Order: sequence, then C-alpha cells, then structure tokens
Amino acid sequence: MQEQKEIPVYLFLGFLESGKTKFIQETLEDPRMNSGERTLLLVCEEGEEEYSPESFKVDRVTKVTLESVEELTFENLENLTKKHNVDRVVVEYNGTWMLQQFFDAMPESWVINQIMTFFDATTFLNYNKNMRQLVFDKIQMTQMVVFNRFKGEFSKDDFHKIVRGISRRPDIVYEYIGGKAEFDEIEDPMPFDVNAPIIEIDDRDFAWFYRDLAENTEGYAGKTVRFKGMAAVSAKVPKGCIVLGRHIMTCCEADIAYDGFVVKLNGLVTGVKTRDWLTVTAKIAVEYNSVYRAEGPVLIAEKAERSDPPAQDEIVVTYY
Repeated sequence: MQEQKEIPVYLFLGFLESGKTKFIQETLEDPRMNSGERTLLLVCEEGEEEYSPESFKVDRVTKVTLESVEELTFENLENLTKKHNVDRVVVEYNGTWMLQQFFDAMPESWVINQIMTFFDATTFLNYNKNMRQLVFDKIQMTQMVVFNRFKGEFSKDDFHKIVRGISRRPDIVYEYIGGKAEFDEIEDPMPFDVNAPIIEIDDRDFAWFYRDLAENTEGYAGKTVRFKGMAAVSAKVPKGCIVLGRHIMTCCEADIAYDGFVVKLNGLVTGVKTRDWLTVTAKIAVEYNSVYRAEGPVLIAEKAERSDPPAQDEIVVTYY
C-alpha cells in the first residue's frame, strides 16, 4: 500500500485589510519559494487588494476562492487536493470564520506547517474590545502576530498585553507604515516570584500560574507553592486527592471553564466537598495520575486549611 504524502499547509489569519493578501503576494513573488511544488492558493475572503498572478515567481499556482463557510468541507478540500495534485497549500483565511472549522475540514494528508496572524494596528484595539472571541481565535495557535500600519504614537504595551494574555508562544512584529519592522522585545515576568522559597499566588494571578505550570511543568518540579482554590471531588479523583483550581475566563463569558491541579491532601483536611475553598501550601511533583491519564503536576500538600472564597470580582480569573 502506497504511503500517503504529507501536504504542508501555510495558514494566514486576520481580518479584512489586515495585510494577508500583500504578504502572500510578496511570498509568491519570492523565487526562493519556487521549488517546483504544485501550490493551491485557497482564498476564503477577498478584500480591496487583489492578487497579481503574473508577478508570481512560483510555478503552478492554482487559486481557488471559497465564497462561504459552507464550502469549507472535508469533501471539497479533498477533491481540490486530488484534482490539482497539490504539493502544498497556502490559505488566506476568513477573519470571521472560527479556526476550528478549518481544522475540522482538513484532509488527513494536510499538515499545518506555519500559522501567521495579521492585524491592522489602527483598528486592532477596537476589534479586541468588540470581537474578543474572534481575536482570541486568531492568536491562540499562531506562531507570529504582525501588527501592520503601526504608528509611533501607539503604545506597544497595549498590543503586547493582549497577545500575551492569549498566548506566550508567538513572536510579535510591529510593522510601520514606512516599511520599518520591529520585533517585540518586551519581557514577560510572571506576576509572582517563581524562585521564592514559597511561590505565593494571589487570587487574581491564578490563571497565569495555571498556564505556566501546565506549559512548563518540569521547571516547577520540586518547588513549593501557596494558593487558594476551589475543590473538585469525584469518583475519577483518586482517594486522598482532590483537584484544586479556579474558574478561568480565557476569552469571553461563554468559555469560562474550571481548571485545576491534583492535590494530595495527606489527611491534612478531611471531608472536603466540591466547591469547598482551601488554601494549600504544597510541593510540586511530576508524576502519573489517573485524573490526567498521563504524567502531570501533582501537588503534595504540606499545609492545607479551609478558607473563605476570594472577593466576588476575583471568583472568575482571567489572563488580562
């Protein structure tokens, strides 16, 4: 049986007039991109700027436009792959379509190779204020965020904090109207001291702690932490353990979810029920636990006591 070839996908995200078309056009004009691959240029929205195929230095580019999200189906993309014998795919994605819709429609042979997100800096803050869910969707998995039409009077901190509130992974680039580009070099210290003998987590900072511990588990191994959380107890949690965490709002009220870590109480508190609030001081270990169905951070309690809930405006925590 012949092994199915992998088809790399280059995915460009952002709203209308954010600079996606210009960047893709310049990419396809670069002779270094011409290695003979048959390229499918999949355009999911068309703004004022149009492509100029006569300027492409890449051979064998087939441009296909999807007029509506209903055309974004596995069957349609699979047919395009076979019809054009595609070697790679370049996608200009519609800013109002959720990213998961694309992932659900991807043929099995398609493999994401790169994701870049573009925003018009002059409208970004307004978009984030009024369409936070769409902004979050276009940043959460990207490798680079480019702010086009950036101006000297803009505060980089305002843009930086929004991106970092969603993800710490992507590079951030500010591209000025004259063509000058600058990489973001703003440092992101945690709002708590990770090198303290006991890492103290304020109520408002739990979301940051949760994400950093989840992403950098090995770096916390052996450290001691103190925080307040709401307990979750069920038959799925091993005897002598609880899950302790908080409700976290990642993007909007609709996505508020409870997230927490396994805590071994060591008999320090008994009769704990779901929704009880505890303050624990615990050493962080990395070991298998059935709650995770894998290795993960397990907090070994050294001190645990019941506590009052945090202030009402800190019951649900966020990254921003």
